[in-house]
Amino acid sequence: MNLTANPLISVVMPVHNALPFLDESISSILEQTLSNFEFVILDDASTDGSDTLLREWSLRDKRIHLHQSKKRLGLAASSNSVVARARAPLVARMDADDIAHPDRLIRQWNIMKDRPDVVALGTLCNGINADGREVRPRDRWRLLRRSARIPFPHGSVMFRREVFDQLGGYNEGVTRGEDQDLFVRMAVRGRVLTLSDALYSYRYHSSNATLFNGIRAVGENHSQNGDALAAFYMLGAMRLWAGEPPRLLEAMIQKKSLHWNAKTLMILVSAMWGHASPSTLRLFMRLSIRARDLLAGVRVKNGRLYEWRLG
Repeated sequence: MNLTANPLISVVMPVHNALPFLDESISSILEQTLSNFEFVILDDASTDGSDTLLREWSLRDKRIHLHQSKKRLGLAASSNSVVARARAPLVARMDADDIAHPDRLIRQWNIMKDRPDVVALGTLCNGINADGREVRPRDRWRLLRRSARIPFPHGSVMFRREVFDQLGGYNEGVTRGEDQDLFVRMAVRGRVLTLSDALYSYRYHSSNATLFNGIRAVGENHSQNGDALAAFYMLGAMRLWAGEPPRLLEAMIQKKSLHWNAKTLMILVSAMWGHASPSTLRLFMRLSIRARDLLAGVRVKNGRLYEWRLG
């Protein structure tokens, strides 16, 4: 029986130079408890040998449909290109350095097949480092706050292909935050939900695309204060959870466009702490997140769905 003749789900994954973590990421999809899916992978002009490894995987499992781009497309364009090759009405995103937990697809499919009002469904996550060790625990507190930012990692989402196409997919004119932009537009068409269980492991490492986006954003002089603070936080958090010092202090002091308010001072204090002792800052952050997750558990129950509302 050809499982991909009429797949229930298309799992899509753009890949660019993901070799250190690619085996683990692909394995986590192929070992899902739901097996009726196609796995559409686009190699976005990798130069580290990822293309060779992907060809080997495509020969080992017929559910993998491998495509290659000879020139680098970038995050938004490669994401559009890989979704364009998907055939199922439900599309599950996967990032090439992360890990999907075994029941991720079946749990998401069971919800979306009976809920036509849901246009996108993500899950909470834990954070792992380059070695696969958990460094950042699940954080259910994210589901209680009203925020302009989605509470789930991009790679954990399942969405309706029809709505994606109607919206024109990812905006290729957005240089960063193309996922955030998409879900803001999706929320106008239907409900964007988060499953409160951590069914995804987000990897913090030194070559993560989020890290490079943060470096670029910090260097932009025209960004608004809120955007600049978000960029500093994103950059510092990525480095910290990857096991490195945040290295934000000098950049924050030199950033002339920053407005000094309570939030700016809080990030500056964290930058100073991380500069002096990153290990104790990591410990403090880990304990703080565990504490607020436990407190959030009074209102947020495991296995429940929570709607994302813009702040």
